[in-house]
Amino acid sequence: MPTYAYACKNCGHRFDAVQSFSEPTLTECPECGGVLRKEYGSIGVTFNGSGFYRTDSRSGSSSTAKASQGGDAGSSSSSSKSESTSAPAPSGA
Repeated sequence: MPTYAYACKNCGHRFDAVQSFSEPTLTECPECGGVLRKEYGSIGVTFNGSGFYRTDSRSGSSSTAKASQGGDAGSSSSSSKSESTSAPAPSGA
């Protein structure tokens, strides 16, 4: 659940509230009963992990390196042929 920062317009009291997206916005200060406003600052999202790289979706980096260096060109062209000669789409009648 996200954490929202609030500040009172009357007394200046600041606090954080953990609320779900479906809950209504707080409107009354718990200290003085004044009007609250939401404070917007930096986004509270953190992306952890190694990330995604070009090599993450490939089965082996050695085969792509050979093809780019002029290695076994016949196998790379035959694999692209097999991909392009897949079964034709059924005609809608």
